[in-house]
Amino acid sequence: MEITKGTRVFITGAGSGIGRSTAIAAADLGARLFLTDINQIGLEQTVALISDKKGEVCMARDMDISQKDKVALFAQEIQKNFGPMDVVMNIAGIALFARIEDMTHEHWKKIIDVNLWGPIHVLESFVPEMIRAKKGHIVNVSSVAGLMGAPWHAAYSASKAGLIGLSEALRFDLKLHRIGITVICPGGVDTSLKNTVEIPGIDKDSPRFQKLKKMFSRHAISPDKVAKQILKAIRKNKFMIITSADVKFIYFCKHYLPPLYRIVMFRISGIMNSMGPKKDENHGV
Repeated sequence: MEITKGTRVFITGAGSGIGRSTAIAAADLGARLFLTDINQIGLEQTVALISDKKGEVCMARDMDISQKDKVALFAQEIQKNFGPMDVVMNIAGIALFARIEDMTHEHWKKIIDVNLWGPIHVLESFVPEMIRAKKGHIVNVSSVAGLMGAPWHAAYSASKAGLIGLSEALRFDLKLHRIGITVICPGGVDTSLKNTVEIPGIDKDSPRFQKLKKMFSRHAISPDKVAKQILKAIRKNKFMIITSADVKFIYFCKHYLPPLYRIVMFRISGIMNSMGPKKDENHGV
């Protein structure tokens, strides 16, 4: 479907990164926007950027998408006043990279609550009205970590793989109602997530954290580039988009060159472990 003047678009994670870039790009096409982010200041900045360019933000609210009641209430207010959404984008997410022995149960719960339950809450709240309208498009931003079990990504990969599975099922379930599905699988994207990612046992001011962040940034693409891919995928009704060429190559290797894939992954694992928390830093774990 085309996003044109008046298209109603709901976006989570709009306060920064991919969410902000996509909101701005959609506003440039004339969309009427409904935005949310847990970061109130970031969300207000996004609204201001769009308003300065004469874009239309109908409603914006800071909230935690892992809290079902708040998502449902916001959705009810939007749909009561503006009708069903034409496009719903689940972009909000958090990152945590760690070996399993360095994680607590709360680490697992937090990342799955936001990255998987958050999108589920949004879909529960908006899809029924889209079904009644017999049209629309859903975008779920997963990760290449949902396609490949990268080292240190156990919890993150679990949440993102769940989102891919959910998207694939809905791809077939919602076709009957003329609702399209796109799942976006980014590799590295140069967003504030690289500063907020949690790595248990490694202080964010430490040289090791800075080294890991530098490694990530070398392969990261801009959120504006991802936003363009998202809008193109909606327009062409593409199901899955892998945003980076290097990640596409590794994914190709996983399916067609398994020995090379294993070598690459074990090499990455070795590099990560060499920079990870030492045993004495984690109480002998």
